[in-house]
Amino acid sequence: MESTITNPPRKGEFFQLQPDVRRGGKGHGVVFENEDALLTPPRLILLPKTGGFPVLRETPRLVYHPREGVLPEDLEGGMSGYWLVSERLRQVMEAVDPDAFAFADVDYRLVDGSKGPTYYLCDVVRTLDALDEEASTLDIEISDEFEAGKYYGLTGDVRLAFKREVLDSAHVFRLAFHGGVFCDRTFKDAMEAAGIVTPRKSNGLWFEDVVNC
Repeated sequence: MESTITNPPRKGEFFQLQPDVRRGGKGHGVVFENEDALLTPPRLILLPKTGGFPVLRETPRLVYHPREGVLPEDLEGGMSGYWLVSERLRQVMEAVDPDAFAFADVDYRLVDGSKGPTYYLCDVVRTLDALDEEASTLDIEISDEFEAGKYYGLTGDVRLAFKREVLDSAHVFRLAFHGGVFCDRTFKDAMEAAGIVTPRKSNGLWFEDVVNC
């Protein structure tokens, strides 16, 4: 007897959210000037293994250097494990799903030393074991080499379904066995309604449908 999938993956419902690196070139030119002073050895990045923010001994100091790249968009990656997010992006994030995110103030300066637009370091701090493995199509790797003993490989033909009873009211989350960030249609629609994501410009946000085949 063939099994019936009661929770089939559906295109357009859930997305993996990442900084958009498709613009090419060097990327953004924001340099984390006092990163070394904030690290906790032997950790090589500021982000703790458990996520969120450690106690910061001083305010993160970020400076834009034109020779390093372009001005930052609303969402950028590569900041010692964190995202760099704009004031308007933070406002929408907190309006849609305030419990999903942690933020830290930064001292962001332009090359001439003047104060730049308001930005924050950001981490997605909600992790849920929400993947419906039976209903999904993906590569599930089981090995003691993985810290959690298991890893979700999301290359190739992937179709993900999520347990709605686990998600409950969550719109943005990480998965227990994958390092990425996922969101639902509500969060994506909010970004479009706010004008952060438009048909012509992503402003740094890349939404990849988790049903890609």
